[in-house]
Amino acid sequence: MSPSTTLPPSTRSAIVLIALLQGLLLYLAQQLDGSWPLQDVGSRYRWYAWVLSVPSAIALTVVDLRDRRMWLHALLASMVVLGLASWIGWNLEGEAGLRSEPLRMPFSLAMAIATFISLPWWQHRLQHGHWRASYDALFERAWQNGLTLALALLFTGLTWLLLWLWASLFGLLKITFFTELFRQDAFIALATGTLAGFGILIGRTQQRAIQITRQVLFAVCRGLLPLLSFITVIFTLSLPFTGLQPLWETRSAASLLLVLALLLIIFTNAVYQHDNDQPPYPRWLRRLVEASLLALPVLSALALYAVWLRIGQYSWTLERFWALLIAVLVTGYALGYALAPFGHGRWLQRLEPANRIMCWGVLGAALLASSPLLDPVRITLASQQARLLANPDGITTADAMMLRFDLGRRGVATLRDLQQDPRFTADARAASVATQALARTAYWGGGEQVIDDGIRDLAALRKRLVLAEGSATPPDSWWDAMVARKVEAGGCLEADARCLVTTRDFDGDGQADVLLCGLIARSGAYCQLHAPGAAGWWTVGSYAFLREKTDTQAAAIEAALRSGRLTLKAPRWPELVVEGSAPISIGNLAKEPREAP
Repeated sequence: MSPSTTLPPSTRSAIVLIALLQGLLLYLAQQLDGSWPLQDVGSRYRWYAWVLSVPSAIALTVVDLRDRRMWLHALLASMVVLGLASWIGWNLEGEAGLRSEPLRMPFSLAMAIATFISLPWWQHRLQHGHWRASYDALFERAWQNGLTLALALLFTGLTWLLLWLWASLFGLLKITFFTELFRQDAFIALATGTLAGFGILIGRTQQRAIQITRQVLFAVCRGLLPLLSFITVIFTLSLPFTGLQPLWETRSAASLLLVLALLLIIFTNAVYQHDNDQPPYPRWLRRLVEASLLALPVLSALALYAVWLRIGQYSWTLERFWALLIAVLVTGYALGYALAPFGHGRWLQRLEPANRIMCWGVLGAALLASSPLLDPVRITLASQQARLLANPDGITTADAMMLRFDLGRRGVATLRDLQQDPRFTADARAASVATQALARTAYWGGGEQVIDDGIRDLAALRKRLVLAEGSATPPDSWWDAMVARKVEAGGCLEADARCLVTTRDFDGDGQADVLLCGLIARSGAYCQLHAPGAAGWWTVGSYAFLREKTDTQAAAIEAALRSGRLTLKAPRWPELVVEGSAPISIGNLAKEPREAP
């Protein structure tokens, strides 16, 4: 159980066998997909969740196969995992075409985090018979488990590289047996499971190698923590001078601030040593690290506010729920770490109670957020439904597709409720968007008609499209072609699009052409050039005016297009025509079609 425990031969064999059986069970899941006992989504989720979590925990924990407490703990863990997996599976049943990733990926990460946090307590309980683990015992086991898994992954990857080299070498001799063998699903599953088992066994038995690796990682963190602390301090001190507006304009402030806070927490944990009374740095460097820890609450509060600001503007989504949950947990760590410099005894000794408390907080959050008790889908649906009922005209294709495919069966039910609500049926466009989304059976492809939530009313289109300065209004025939979808609109028919129209004779033929530009926030513009022809208006080609480095460039591009500052530049090389051969355009612009599009 402890890092220094010697494993008996039977246990070593059992570790490899467990991993081999994991590979076999994953292979069987592929073969039995759609048939008993994996005939529904819930069964498959329970299968995968249990196979990937509980046997892995046993392989990292087992010492004596006759220890009944270990099997009792495995039974309790199985009940929790199967129960939560059943809840996720139920959400994804009952409707065709539901996407599993928006619910499956957070659940998988939550289970991985919960398993990793629980393992040190589980291992201590099996060895000592109680849950009152000391900080250094939990610290040792957590790093041991993490490095063992990393070693298993590395060992498996390197072995597969050798197998690939093996197959490639014999491929040079026209012997394809090994290439075909190594590509078989059964071989991949069983070989990967066996290799992972050997990797775990190496990590659990080669304690000296794990300790050396950990010391190297700690040394790296010890060298980088002052630099990270300096970055944190000067960034925090710069905020009063720059203000917070530049943070909000990036729309990625929350993620960057959370990454900075998490790195500081991880590096500080690696540097702090429970059993070392000697500080790792001289006094002035310790003050720098302490200053960065005092800045942690500022960073986490800004990240928390940034996420909450986005929720207030655009309502809840699954992504914003998880972002807020992470920000709340990071804030808990930040408050605990900010108190660490004021403790007595060893340097930063107050990190220990903060880590122990937040360990349970993270575990509880991972389990509750994957259960009906703290249900991100319920929160998201209530928020989105209220937002869309308050403004039915504001529904977009993305909103309808999220409800139809990303939020499980309850998302579809909510979309049906919206479709039948009098406030929705009163808006023809909103009702059409909901109806078309419900008619689809797949998110991508599948032959379904693409949802068209664009403008079909000529008066509304004239009102939404903005003319560039000095540009004449396009002829009525162009407006009719836009409403009839006879020319490429590049998203400018969507209700929330920002688009600009420039009328000008671009090719010098004496007839006015139309440049339709969609303005992309902080990126520039994407434009479609339309020209009149014998068969009506047609799309000549596309132009992208995108910024290279800064948002200032994007603003300059938009300003130039609004003022009509466009320069026509002739091509350097002329078009070549050979007698008897029809010219084929391979440049940016297309040839005028002979028939009406």
